[in-house]
Amino acid sequence: MKDFPQLNGFRSLPGFVRLIGHRGARGLMPENTIEGFEFTLDLGVTALEFDVLFSKDHVPVITHDDYLSAASTRDNTGRWLQKDGPSINELTLTELKEFDVGGLDERSKYGQRYPEQKFLSKIRIPTLSELLDFACLPNNENLYLLLEIKSGPALDAENAVRRVVDEVRGKKLESRTVLHSFDWDLLRECQRVAPEIPCSFLSELPGKDDETLDEYSDFNIPDFASFDISIPKAVASHKGQMWCPEFSDVTVELVQEAHELGLVVCAWTVNEIEDLENMVDAGVDGIITDYPDRAQRVLASRGLRW
Repeated sequence: MKDFPQLNGFRSLPGFVRLIGHRGARGLMPENTIEGFEFTLDLGVTALEFDVLFSKDHVPVITHDDYLSAASTRDNTGRWLQKDGPSINELTLTELKEFDVGGLDERSKYGQRYPEQKFLSKIRIPTLSELLDFACLPNNENLYLLLEIKSGPALDAENAVRRVVDEVRGKKLESRTVLHSFDWDLLRECQRVAPEIPCSFLSELPGKDDETLDEYSDFNIPDFASFDISIPKAVASHKGQMWCPEFSDVTVELVQEAHELGLVVCAWTVNEIEDLENMVDAGVDGIITDYPDRAQRVLASRGLRW
């Protein structure tokens, strides 16, 4: 397998388990914001997971939902949106920048999930370019990027991948970036357009009481339960370099198999103490978490670094 230096930011070492801030540090700071990314780096966590969508004028922007979420978005008067929407791709970058994404509405179901998240004001949806500039600052030279290109029925995969890769290459950050997706066909396009950048294959088995697979129901996502080989073997057959399973799908045996196949294994999204402990015991390389401070305490209690 080709050696990708980017994987060093995600591969474990003796005495080390890598931590990756999920959307920055969603449990503690507004998600997918420069302020959240700065906070995560200040904690000593040097890998960020984040989501990229495209504005109406084709600018890659960092946000998770394909619409403005009423739970986390205020208008330019400071009022919460009354309902979700419009879609990110229906608004230009200038229009998107009018909205404040610096906090959660505590009355919402989503807001109640993250009561510790700081409430800030005048926080804007960042562009991918703004985060790449942040990564280029002298003090951030050890920052690694786990960049999820969000899929969707209307996505022009080739143009989307090229726009993202052109920005990464323009800032000379290929050696610190991993491309990441649930859409394995999209990852094939990433491999074709950017063979120098490794790919991370997300997976989650069905049957769980969460919204992850529901939000991707219209997208080109594999039916993981139908595979006639293990998911690690499927990732390897797709020439992937990293496997990112939902944490409850992780077993010691699958992690061992993935490592024998040369894959880096990073589990998501691991937030509870027991689950964090279980992932360390399973031998994963990295832990993607909303609460990097909590994960740090678990690792420190075992004499591990990150």
